[in-house]
Amino acid sequence: MKVLLTGGTGYIGSHTAIELLKLGYEVEIMDNLFNSKITVLDRIEEIAGVKPKFYKVDLLDKEGMDKMFAEGGYDLVIHFAGLKAVGESVEKPLKYYENNVGGTINLLECMKKYGVNKIVFSSSATVYGDQGVAELTEEMQTGVGITNPYGETKHVIEEILKDVAEAEPEFEATILRYFNPVGAHPSGLIGEDPNDIPNNLMPIIMKVSTGEIEKLKVYGNDYDTVDGTGVRDYIHVVDLAKGHVAAIEKMKPGISIFNLGTGKGTSVLEMVAAFEKASGEKLPYEIVGRRAGDLAEIYANPGKAEKELSWKTELTIEDAMNDTINYLKHLKEK
Repeated sequence: MKVLLTGGTGYIGSHTAIELLKLGYEVEIMDNLFNSKITVLDRIEEIAGVKPKFYKVDLLDKEGMDKMFAEGGYDLVIHFAGLKAVGESVEKPLKYYENNVGGTINLLECMKKYGVNKIVFSSSATVYGDQGVAELTEEMQTGVGITNPYGETKHVIEEILKDVAEAEPEFEATILRYFNPVGAHPSGLIGEDPNDIPNNLMPIIMKVSTGEIEKLKVYGNDYDTVDGTGVRDYIHVVDLAKGHVAAIEKMKPGISIFNLGTGKGTSVLEMVAAFEKASGEKLPYEIVGRRAGDLAEIYANPGKAEKELSWKTELTIEDAMNDTINYLKHLKEK
């Protein structure tokens, strides 16, 4: 099977490429390199023994995508590409709707033109908004109480995929709602290394550890949680990548939706403690006020993925911290 990964040199895309290549899938990658590095292709080759064919193409470049699909002969697309900085999406909503929603429409039009009927979409737990409960299931209504344009773009794309599936019986779409990816490949060769200013907890912890950021800001310690700090479901990126393989192997006509998470939450201070234990270093942080829109506790109910995809997480927060530290060592050596 020949698979195209949009955004495939990014954090999750590159790990997924490795898992697919290990199993004998033919992989090609499309990326504009806005938030990733071309050297990731060499790292993929070093780990998997194969260097995927690469196209430097943007989702908004219709001509470039058409040329790629004309050459490609793809059986399936995994769609990772998209802008993802929550804060920036609030400041520049039109940019996010144009790129994420408009770009996905371009992709779907190209797929239709070239007879590619299968897509796995990289969605997010942000589509759930505020459900008033911590544990999230796929049956819950989405699109209510989403607090930022980034999350709205994910919800709109999900709705577009549902409409396309309704109109085209041969269309197969699997929506994967991620929780919080962390960690790195155990080789230490690839991990999370964004070009922009990170928004998520783990890359900020990494930059505090390397001295690029002075201290971690912990937004609120007065939530009704285990230690007052926000609780999230952190999933090892390798487990997440394997979830994409499981999804591909169980594709079927229509829409399928799965949470990819661990089923349990970890607080910000528990993450700090786990990093300190793995690294043997103290991590400087300060407690500041809550951020608007932040929820106290969110975690996945991953039971549907386990039942229907025969997939569940195998790696722990400790594994994620050890792999991250190994990756940081490799970054220093480069």
